[in-house]
Amino acid sequence: MQKEPMTEYGYKKLCEELKNLKEVERPHIVKEIDIARSHGDLKENAEYHAAREKQSFIESRIAELSSILANIQIINPATYAHNSVSFGSTISLLNLENDIKVKYTIVGSYESNPERGYISFHSPIAKSIIGKKIGDEVSIKLPKGESEFEILDISYEEIVF
Repeated sequence: MQKEPMTEYGYKKLCEELKNLKEVERPHIVKEIDIARSHGDLKENAEYHAAREKQSFIESRIAELSSILANIQIINPATYAHNSVSFGSTISLLNLENDIKVKYTIVGSYESNPERGYISFHSPIAKSIIGKKIGDEVSIKLPKGESEFEILDISYEEIVF
């Protein structure tokens, strides 16, 4: 299996979530189940069933995060030059059809948040611009069709979600 790139910030964020699930949420839900179980008949005990469902969700999220963290490669984009678009680059693009400027930072797929300008390196936009340089024009397939963009700037900006 190929390792998935991730920034150190994204890695720490997922580790914190996993730690919280294991050390806070898991013990808390066990107590909730014990309390609900003490209320008697489990067949019609809505609190018990809700707590068991929540426990199932917590356990699946712990398994999911553990799997993700086992298959990532931490990359520090601050350590290399951003002469061309690469993982961790912050890119300013100009849509040549409507003169609208957009700014994106390329991150790992588990860190992406397009509303905040963080796009996955697997996204069509990132795939279209990786390796390009300032001044290059690129055609990017978007949901509404293909658009032409010019790369105005490539830099590194600290990634903070």
